[in-house]
Amino acid sequence: MANSFQWHDIRVKVGDIVRLEYLIKEKGKERQQPFQGRVIAIKGSSPESKTFTVRRIAVDGVGVERIFPVQSPWIKELRVVGKPSKRIKRAKLYYLRQRHGKKARL
Repeated sequence: MANSFQWHDIRVKVGDIVRLEYLIKEKGKERQQPFQGRVIAIKGSSPESKTFTVRRIAVDGVGVERIFPVQSPWIKELRVVGKPSKRIKRAKLYYLRQRHGKKARL
């Protein structure tokens, strides 16, 4: 079970709040789309197949999750902008899906 991964020189763990710039190609144009949220899961054992799931709360309290491959060439930038306030004792934070509002903060 993977609880962390390394992207270039940045160490990312489950529970961290990350901000990443993801390259989007639409109709021959390229743009970078920011996505910021909490890492709730890291899956995979080999570096080529490792993925991580990022969850954020969008407009009207709707939860949005995206799964990103760690070795994706479309990730242009990844920053850890926050650490959990408490020690994380679980490898997967799927229980955050049932929590809403301020109660979902770690």
